[in-house]
Amino acid sequence: MLLAEKYTISRFLETIQARPYRFGMPERDIEEVIIDSRKPILTNNAVFFALKTPKNDGHKYIEELFDKGVRVFVVSNVPDDDVITREAVIIRVDNTLSALQNFAFVHKRECNIPIIGITGSNGKTIVKEWLFQLLNSKFNIVRSPKSYNSQIGVPLSLLQMSKENTLGIFEAGISKPGEMSSLGSLLDPQIGILTNIGPAHDEYFKSWNQKLKNKLELFIMSKTLIYNGDDELIDKGVHAYLGHLPIEFFTWGYQEKNPLRIVSMLSNHQHTIIEAIHEDKSVRISIPFTDKASIENAMHCWATMIKTGAENEFIAEMMPTLSPVEMRLELKEGINNCSIINDSYSSDLNSLSIALDFLGQQQQHPRRTIILSDILQSGKEELELYTEVSHLLKSKGINRLIGIGPAILKYGHLFDIEKRFYVSTDEFLQEFNYRTLHNENILLKGARIFEFEKILERLQQKAHETVLEINLDALIHNLNYYRNDLHPGVKVMAMVKAFSYGSGGFEIANMLQYYHVDYLTVAYADEGIELRKSGISMPIMVMNPEEQGMDGMIRYHLEPEIYNFRVLDMLEKALQTHAEDLKEPFPVHIKFDTGMHRLGFEKEDLLELSVRLVRNRNIKVCSAFTHLAGSDDPSLDEFTEQQIKLFNELTEELSKDIGYDFLRHILNSGGIRRFEHAQYNMVRLGISLYGISANPREQEFLQNVSTLKTVISQTKYIKPGDTVGYGRSFTAQFLMKIAIIPIGYADGLSRRLSNGVGKVWVNGKIAHIIGTVCMDMCMIDITDIEASEGDTVIIFGKEIPIQELADSLGTIPYEILTGISRRVKRIYFQE
Repeated sequence: MLLAEKYTISRFLETIQARPYRFGMPERDIEEVIIDSRKPILTNNAVFFALKTPKNDGHKYIEELFDKGVRVFVVSNVPDDDVITREAVIIRVDNTLSALQNFAFVHKRECNIPIIGITGSNGKTIVKEWLFQLLNSKFNIVRSPKSYNSQIGVPLSLLQMSKENTLGIFEAGISKPGEMSSLGSLLDPQIGILTNIGPAHDEYFKSWNQKLKNKLELFIMSKTLIYNGDDELIDKGVHAYLGHLPIEFFTWGYQEKNPLRIVSMLSNHQHTIIEAIHEDKSVRISIPFTDKASIENAMHCWATMIKTGAENEFIAEMMPTLSPVEMRLELKEGINNCSIINDSYSSDLNSLSIALDFLGQQQQHPRRTIILSDILQSGKEELELYTEVSHLLKSKGINRLIGIGPAILKYGHLFDIEKRFYVSTDEFLQEFNYRTLHNENILLKGARIFEFEKILERLQQKAHETVLEINLDALIHNLNYYRNDLHPGVKVMAMVKAFSYGSGGFEIANMLQYYHVDYLTVAYADEGIELRKSGISMPIMVMNPEEQGMDGMIRYHLEPEIYNFRVLDMLEKALQTHAEDLKEPFPVHIKFDTGMHRLGFEKEDLLELSVRLVRNRNIKVCSAFTHLAGSDDPSLDEFTEQQIKLFNELTEELSKDIGYDFLRHILNSGGIRRFEHAQYNMVRLGISLYGISANPREQEFLQNVSTLKTVISQTKYIKPGDTVGYGRSFTAQFLMKIAIIPIGYADGLSRRLSNGVGKVWVNGKIAHIIGTVCMDMCMIDITDIEASEGDTVIIFGKEIPIQELADSLGTIPYEILTGISRRVKRIYFQE
């Protein structure tokens, strides 16, 4: 992340209160902080903080970053490499995270601007972004990029501050007890906002009271704290934990005690008018939202605007201008085999850098294009701004810029890449030759005023209105949930077979590769070849190698599962054909049958197998594994232990016979906690990555990854006696309102859900399927639901868990996910 201000190394050392272990280079400025080796390096003057986390250790990537040109390192362990220590500045500290936080604290103190600090279980980012929208005309605001609110995110956010800023708005989030005190010391907000207390991260807190007490540590030095005074839990906790401190509690709500007291609230289909009393005066706002969460967030903003000195007229003028905060980057299929990343909700340097990082993660096409509007919210002079943007695009490997707006057009000469400029979005839509876009990754990044949704509509592949949304953040959350319980050094193999359980092939594999999963597994060679062609370079195991796929596996460096002598024969024959091309032994994975009696070698095969493996020097055993029949079923634990014991015997004997060791894996996600002693050096994660666990306790902590949704195509009323659908299988008993939705059994919606068996979610309520599910559509009863054509309908997701759908069909989630048709477009998003 680029710093708002340059630091000499001497001043940097003074700031973090450290001495260099080795000063192997001349004095230079520091312009950038790096904590992630995967992110592009924007300057030649970067400092890398080698952070240690429960999941990773930054010290492992020092050599990689040195090769990329980084020469300043903050470490707690000095690297062994003599070249690095001789030619770089090695700054040794006791704790690299503390050093990063100290750097941010001193920088913030020197900038000396007032800060608004926001915490709570939900709504932090929306309140922050809305305050920016509301107050940007009155203050030069610096704010957290996206949701940078952690022990690492907060100091990185603070380092964006400059002395030109007049207000900072920052989030602070915690997931465990004891984390907030350091963030409170860092931020020291003059105005604090507590949004709410909810179930997020409940697993780490004994009670909501304990969670509330921890969150309130952010506000110990604040002058004002804003919260919902009608929330009894929060109000009691605030007075119990902070009541002895000289803090003004500026609350809002319906009760008389609140300084901002709501008198009435009236909502129509699109707006909510809120009347309140403040300082004995009647005040009113109108907001373009009607849902409970948005109203709560708007009240926090209203109260905050009052405490920043905004006049009632200004508040009333600005509140109707609030726009939704799209906190996600969407990846969609585009025209001419392009991939489109949609991030057209804000326009500032921090969010641009984040979006470019997401673009950089996509490896399906080598060419990268950005369609970028004028940046309206920078606080910088235009020449300085677009010079910085030019450097940013070049450093991120952008091949082509399409600029839209008078400002970026004016400074177009600063961009040393392929480029074209248009004064307006309409001009682009009318004049651009869309055939010039093909086989590339395209990022749309524009301020709302430029209406880039028109460009998205033109560039995206025309889609069936039924879509499967894939939350990549939830996928990584689930990955890390299991990683946290692994013994040190245990690797992770992730299942991406069957189109990643219906969630998509390359897109899922790309994300898992980016987050350093060790192995991927596919069912057939053609799945692996497709991933290789899309840029996936990590090891891939093929579970069902076939004779016609052996040559392809060898050419594309895929690693077959060998489960019997017939497959071993096929591989040996193929290897003979490619013998001259082999530079090293070909890796294989040996499958043992320890009692499930599916695929695998048995104990009596071991001697012959060992002899064949020793004889053929072109083959190397990379891993040995087996499948447990019931790792998540306590009633089968005795049998599971027998399988583990037999697997130990077989792998020990195989290792002894062939003269070397290999990876061993037996556990799926259901067994990681229940059989810790059998984690060996690798575990396999399958459908649990996608948010589905057979263990109810684990299910509580997993996040929903996949949401199948569609829209209402048409609504109509039917009279008593009218029938619905093929075969007239449903007859109305009274006047009903029904909706037709464009999803049917060709999309993966089973016909067994017909006539009341299936249910969907419409505008916060359950609607039952009536009549027979057709090939491309079905009908639902919305008699008691306020719904219109175009409204969203959830088939499964957070609102209706896929397990409930599976239960109603008497099947398992695997069948439903893998049965979603390829014609249903997959949309991938990341917060």
